Amino acid sequence: MDGPLLLALSRAWLTQRGEVPVDAAWASGRALGLKWAGRREALGWVLLLQPRPELWLLGLDHPAWVRLQGEAPKDSAKLWGPWLQGARLRAVEGDPRERWLGLVLQRRAITGRLETLRLSFQAIPGRAGIRVDGQDVQLPRLGLGVPFPATQPEPFEDPPPLRRWRERWGEGLDRALAGLEPDVLEGEGDLLARHRAWSEARAEALVLGPALAAVARKLQAESARLERLGQALARDRARHLEQLPLKVQASRLSAELYRLKGATGEALLLDGSRLELPHGTSAEQAVQVWFKIAKKAERGLVRVAELEAELARERAAWARRQEEGGLALPPPFTRQTKGQAKGEAGAGTKGTKRMQDEGSKGKGKRQDGKGQAFRSVMVDGFEVLIGKGDAENDQLTFKVADNTDFWLHVASVPGSHVVIRNPDKLSELPRPVLERAAELAAFHSKARDGGKVEVHLARIADISKPRGFAPGKVILKKWIGIRVYPKP
Repeated sequence: MDGPLLLALSRAWLTQRGEVPVDAAWASGRALGLKWAGRREALGWVLLLQPRPELWLLGLDHPAWVRLQGEAPKDSAKLWGPWLQGARLRAVEGDPRERWLGLVLQRRAITGRLETLRLSFQAIPGRAGIRVDGQDVQLPRLGLGVPFPATQPEPFEDPPPLRRWRERWGEGLDRALAGLEPDVLEGEGDLLARHRAWSEARAEALVLGPALAAVARKLQAESARLERLGQALARDRARHLEQLPLKVQASRLSAELYRLKGATGEALLLDGSRLELPHGTSAEQAVQVWFKIAKKAERGLVRVAELEAELARERAAWARRQEEGGLALPPPFTRQTKGQAKGEAGAGTKGTKRMQDEGSKGKGKRQDGKGQAFRSVMVDGFEVLIGKGDAENDQLTFKVADNTDFWLHVASVPGSHVVIRNPDKLSELPRPVLERAAELAAFHSKARDGGKVEVHLARIADISKPRGFAPGKVILKKWIGIRVYPKP
């Protein structure tokens, strides 16, 4: 999102709704949500960090809002809410030359004293971040994304977005930057109405689109699986049916073994017909082989019929799900925190649901007991796990990851193991996802301050660790290389 547009949208809200306080706040790994109070409409701001930093205005019932909020840890509201809840937007700081926004918020403390905070949003791709600073109150460090200075940046020249705005608006540039010109965004109505429509379209492209694409991949994979199973069962039935006539041959030959015993090559029956015997076997051996094959074919046909009935039930259930509206969006990635209720995975359990299910085995935990063995981020709908140390790398690679997941590590340089979860068992992942994961692997290594580096990409199934190897050290059976620059 360009700096001039970011500034204009926030100032338009300040002009029309600045008196509305923040009702609640939540923070996930890739966004900060501010729920604005008000009786007219239930609206909220989303300060998105990934996959692209943008400022959205969404209804609280919008699927993207629900999904992003579902990704937030359960204690994020307790961390952010006490400082932002009840605060009103009093001023907007920023420079149209820079993608940086400062929202000056004011709230009344329990003591009755007015406290002023500043919520800063740096909307630079690859360096996006959010931080909250108290201007007249001591505030614990609150931030998301990449850390950046609290002071406003001072650019030296006009970037291309500002030059385009100046060419378009001319003398009306100040009005456009103040949010008084609705035409800064396409659509109908005032700028807030256009901002909401634009945000819904962007949410569809950046949040819901990848999730729906994952659903489509799952649908395609399941359909292909059912088709392959049907074809395999058809081949098995045809093979077993071809072998059933051997029972008739064995019965006819066994009835005349009293005179054909020891015959080889070909058997001449009393009715004048001839039976060709298997090479190198006698008549009595051929009878045993044919009966055995026929009996096995009969058992195979029974089993094939059972599998075909099961396949028919699966296809009927699949058809019903599609008729009822198709597959729903996959549930958002949810981080569990210390404040879990009794009866769940256990108090103090952290990490993904997979970690909770396997918590009794120690998977996902650091060996020193100080939290998770890895951090997690979302990249275009794919979960990327990043190890935190040598021992934790081993836990992530050999205890948490599945054989179909993808694994990345910087070549010949110490660093974190990075795993891309592949629940759909895809043979290939989108190239942008692989490149972003490779950038994270390069950043979380000792090559982060260098230039372009090579990152090895492999399947978990192609990784082994012989006995006696040092923690974090593995052997790759096969891999490919990706050259990227380290990026956080």
